[in-house]
Amino acid sequence: QVQLVESGGGWVQPGGSLRLSCAASGSTLDLYAIAWFRQVPGKEREGVSCISRSGDSTTSADSVKGRFTISRDNAKKAVYLQMNSLKPEDTGVYYCAPRAGLCSIVADHYRYWGQGTQVTVSS
Repeated sequence: QVQLVESGGGWVQPGGSLRLSCAASGSTLDLYAIAWFRQVPGKEREGVSCISRSGDSTTSADSVKGRFTISRDNAKKAVYLQMNSLKPEDTGVYYCAPRAGLCSIVADHYRYWGQGTQVTVSS
């Protein structure tokens, strides 16, 4: 089973940008679709974006379309989430997760999670 570790979170002002990374170990990354989710206390985990195993297909939540871009480099065993034009409502802990199947941004479709990285958008 692949293990994932997220990094790149931090504090940024509204309108700013961050790039999150999801580093894989333990298995070949190209066996898995990888998705990003986010969660704030008291709310359910929300799907953000997903990228297929080869990287030729992506799915994103309406709330981030046009602002967030997911990409992957299977040779480097990494998946990235470029977040631009950040808004306060983008604040949360961001997680990446693997799926040995089709891309999905439904949290119930995933079993294994990284430890998360905190993103805070505020002035």
